[in-house]
Amino acid sequence: QVQLVESGGALVQPGGSLRLSCAASGSISSISGMGWYRQAPGKQRELVASIRSGGLANYVDSVRGRFTISRDNAKNTVFLQMNSLKPEDTAVYYCNAAIQPTYSGAYRTYWGPGTQVTVSS
Repeated sequence: QVQLVESGGALVQPGGSLRLSCAASGSISSISGMGWYRQAPGKQRELVASIRSGGLANYVDSVRGRFTISRDNAKNTVFLQMNSLKPEDTAVYYCNAAIQPTYSGAYRTYWGPGTQVTVSS
């Protein structure tokens, strides 16, 4: 089956940097858009950044200029480089992707289990 697994979450001081990775594996025919969401306790999940297969990216205003999303299509992997981290960036970060399985002609969304990012001094 198709799976997404995030890695790279950690405790970091304000102003620090982290790079998150998410690798898709399993019976994959193709991957369209990929993205990163985050959810802080008591808050709604929000889209942080997304990237199309051709590399076109978009960001939520609060991270634009600080975060960079990228992908390696050959490895079915999406990255999120996070710089100048702030305490308000603290959240569980989830990987998301629109994937067409080999056994289906339709795309569906898949989610990783999440990775914790904590920004604190």
